[in-house]
Amino acid sequence: MQDSQRFRIRRGLLSGAGLALAGASGLSPLAAHAQPDAWPAKPIRVVVNFPAGSSPDVLARAVSLPLQQALGQPVVVDNRAGASGMIGADLVAKAPPDGYTILMTAGSTITTNPFIYPKIPYDTAKDLVPVAAAARLALFLVVRPELPVKSVKEFLAYLKANPGKLTYGSAGNATGLHLAGEMLKTQGGVFAVHVPYKGASPALQDLLAGQIDFYFDPGIALQQVRAGKLRMLGVAVKQRSSAFPDVPTLDEAGLKGFDAGTTHGFYAPAGTPPAVVERLNREINKALALPAVRTQIATIGAEPTPLTPAQFAAVMADDSRRYGAVIKERNIKAD
Repeated sequence: MQDSQRFRIRRGLLSGAGLALAGASGLSPLAAHAQPDAWPAKPIRVVVNFPAGSSPDVLARAVSLPLQQALGQPVVVDNRAGASGMIGADLVAKAPPDGYTILMTAGSTITTNPFIYPKIPYDTAKDLVPVAAAARLALFLVVRPELPVKSVKEFLAYLKANPGKLTYGSAGNATGLHLAGEMLKTQGGVFAVHVPYKGASPALQDLLAGQIDFYFDPGIALQQVRAGKLRMLGVAVKQRSSAFPDVPTLDEAGLKGFDAGTTHGFYAPAGTPPAVVERLNREINKALALPAVRTQIATIGAEPTPLTPAQFAAVMADDSRRYGAVIKERNIKAD
């Protein structure tokens, strides 16, 4: 028998053995050659559904380099902003569930959009699966320094003594900043006039100019607070901020259970192999522990939040219940 013939026979036997093993494991021959062990074999796209420079963008870019080094493939950040995050989320929801297109989003896309927008082009609960939390973002209650208050208690008393005379800004109707203001009004038994802006930055500028009295800052006013141009009264999440450890939470200040925080994180299209989701979760959590990444996250006043996919899903479900109740109770509508 010639060597070439022996080689063909041997190759056929090996192929048959491979097919037999695939069948014994319950996998089709095609699936046997498409196991997650081979992932990733090409670049991974991280779709950020908000603009460059936004908090989801900062987090995506902070994690992308260590994730790229861990996976051995390029990780490309792709900003697809618009429609309160729904454009980018829809793109990922309809992408192939192969682990090569994932979403980095603000928590509002998951927790508040379904209560505000009657028509969303995807099913938030069914078309996207949680992969990994990135950071829990706090909001900070900030007032103009001329306001004669130096604590949350004094602030609430001043609001009660001046109903409807104070104004607060937000990044727009139905945004997290707006919801925080409505939560304050409900829990504090006070009233202030809401002034919606097209983004948090314009609201901050008017606060610095004395055009409004207070707002819930998403982390962009921290430099002005440190410089004494604004006064921070409280942190609107359950834990104190490591950046301002001496500033009490609103819960500590008397508004029990007050939590206007939101968790930004990564999602994948439904149907993405569990092994791929687990690998992404593991590598992202490792990245969140790196000093350089933690430093970048601190610039937006956030705290790294390594969670399992199940823990992440539970946090988002709790946020959805809380914000959904506020939206319904206060009859909040989008612009």
